[in-house]
Amino acid sequence: MSIQTTDSVTLDFYSDKYRSRLCDYHLTKEQSRYASVPSEVLETCKEDDSKYPVIILYNGEPAGFFVLHGWEGVQTYSDNRDAILLRSYSVNSRFQGKGIAKQSLHALGSFVKQHFPKKTEIILAVNHQNTIAQHVYKRSGFIDKGVRKMGPKGELYILQKEL
Repeated sequence: MSIQTTDSVTLDFYSDKYRSRLCDYHLTKEQSRYASVPSEVLETCKEDDSKYPVIILYNGEPAGFFVLHGWEGVQTYSDNRDAILLRSYSVNSRFQGKGIAKQSLHALGSFVKQHFPKKTEIILAVNHQNTIAQHVYKRSGFIDKGVRKMGPKGELYILQKEL
């Protein structure tokens, strides 16, 4: 298994070796409105083999989490079968303010190219009220091309990043 590195931030596919270290994973009140803690998300990944959970490590310590979702997730937001969906992205509140989000999102393109070489695009859906996340995603190269969808918590902006 290959791990993608950017400074002190690494991306690795989830495995049980991280389970105990994710028990102390907390989100801010604002983040909790839009994201779930990894333990909740991992349950859905067990039921769907098109979901690939990824751990964001900061100096070897689990600091964040997200899921890469194949066509089954993408088709809700795009007709590009060569896209992969980034979902459930979060950084543990204990690790925020260290540039982890920025570094992990910059490493994401290389990680996807390495493990999903046929993918040409990463897409994500972000709630229109979640302006902090929008800012982070856009600074990391995601582009808002004006695609909108309705989600359970309101309007979603669909952002895209070509690989």
